[in-house]
Amino acid sequence: MRKFLFAFLFILAGLSYLFKIDELLVNKFAFFNDIKVSYIDKVINISNTIEKHFDQANTIEKLKAENSELKEYKILYATAQSQLNTLKEFLANVDIPENKAKIELVRVLSYINYNDFTKVWLDKRIEDESIFGLIADNYSAGIVVNKNGRAVGLLNGNKDCSYAVFIGEGKAPGIITASDNQDELQIKFIPIWANINKGDEVITSGMDNIFFEGLKVGRVTEVTNLADMKIATVKSYVNVLKKKYFYTYKSSGQFTNYNLEKSDSDKNNDNSEDN
Repeated sequence: MRKFLFAFLFILAGLSYLFKIDELLVNKFAFFNDIKVSYIDKVINISNTIEKHFDQANTIEKLKAENSELKEYKILYATAQSQLNTLKEFLANVDIPENKAKIELVRVLSYINYNDFTKVWLDKRIEDESIFGLIADNYSAGIVVNKNGRAVGLLNGNKDCSYAVFIGEGKAPGIITASDNQDELQIKFIPIWANINKGDEVITSGMDNIFFEGLKVGRVTEVTNLADMKIATVKSYVNVLKKKYFYTYKSSGQFTNYNLEKSDSDKNNDNSEDN
């Protein structure tokens, strides 16, 4: 008990002494207090600086991520805006008959064969055997057909691409197709009596229900007279091989694979009538 009391008094005296020493130092040597205050301030400032540095680093990383995301949105917005402006220009400059036609913007995905640049895959699904018109820069660019549900673009100059056209002011009819020269097109099956000349403008006729009437194709550069028809060579208005985007056109009256052969029931009806 006495040892415990003695130790307690000793500690109490020591603490009292220490506090008095500290008080004496403060009273006698004021610069110690200034050093102490300065040290504390510096520690606090350094601590705040370190904290701000880490906060700024986190903020910078966060802003970088947000900036990257905003750039992606900006690119998407610019692309969508460009497509919208192109569509507005197309609709403003082309007189489309009021037949509830369907117009869609499509993108070229790739060539189908690397040795044929006039046949391409398009990012469009087709559910039937309808033939769509293909438009670029307000000019006819080819046709679109169905291959296993996927859209195939047969561009002007492709041997399988053909559609009905009118030539010149007299609207001489013909069928435009590929030419031996890749930079040109040919119009075949022009009636021998048709009055056509070099420089005549060629437009779509709409008689095949692929395009509407009046979409520009190009101009006649040469006319060849054969025994039973005329053939016209045409310089197209648009270079379709350089295009990455097209518009597909489908009339509300589009027909699909009309079969001219009579069905068995029709043949039976004809036989009964003959009897």
